[in-house]
Amino acid sequence: MVTVAQTGETIIKVRDLAVGFDDRLVIDGLDLDLFRGEILGVVGGSGSGKSVSLRAIVGLLPKRRGSIEIFGVDVDEAKEIERRALERRWGILFQQGALFSSMTVQQNVEMPLREHTDLSPALREEIARYKIALVGLKPEAASRFPSELSGGMIKRAALARALALDPEIVFLDEPTSGLDPISAGDFDELLLTLREALGLTVYMVTHDIDSLVRITDRIAALGEGKMLATGPIADMRKSEQPWIKTYFRGPRARAAGV
Repeated sequence: MVTVAQTGETIIKVRDLAVGFDDRLVIDGLDLDLFRGEILGVVGGSGSGKSVSLRAIVGLLPKRRGSIEIFGVDVDEAKEIERRALERRWGILFQQGALFSSMTVQQNVEMPLREHTDLSPALREEIARYKIALVGLKPEAASRFPSELSGGMIKRAALARALALDPEIVFLDEPTSGLDPISAGDFDELLLTLREALGLTVYMVTHDIDSLVRITDRIAALGEGKMLATGPIADMRKSEQPWIKTYFRGPRARAAGV
């Protein structure tokens, strides 16, 4: 079967990325590509830099060296107006949802629209309600506060906010963390549906083997600050690299049917 990686446009290109804290490098020489239309699962052991690399790509953490190109634009050379335009082309779902606790779901989803557009309040409200429905939440969820939501509802509300500006890329940091198996499976199915309906490209940091098997086109395995291997799940199963072998052929992987 021809994969996305063989046919798709490269929309994120990371080369020799280094990111650190104080005198310690968490990422040291990372090369990574993201292809249009794919769901890329980024995995690695604790401290491998999965979430750090995501935050560096979107500009939330400074890098020490290397280059990052997004939609063909070198982010170091981009002017402020170009950078702002790039940021409108992606959405982010953080691990715990990161919803504003003092705002309703409706207000949370409207936030990017208020920050980045001049739409009228009525149109912002209409778009937000559409996004809330798009992620499978009932209309009454719009008026609820995060404290009134289940874990699965929080993830969906956060995803609705990430989709507010009709992004081309969605960055997900442990989207099924803390969810029960049924809710996690439902969230996976939602991502597949949205990818098909909206043409999304997904960069997903995860440790969920079920999600990796179920929905990813490729997997990027990080370790020691670098890329250990990339490829579809079949390649990961065959790898003899020690960490990858343990992760994808160990007891938990067998229990998940990998």
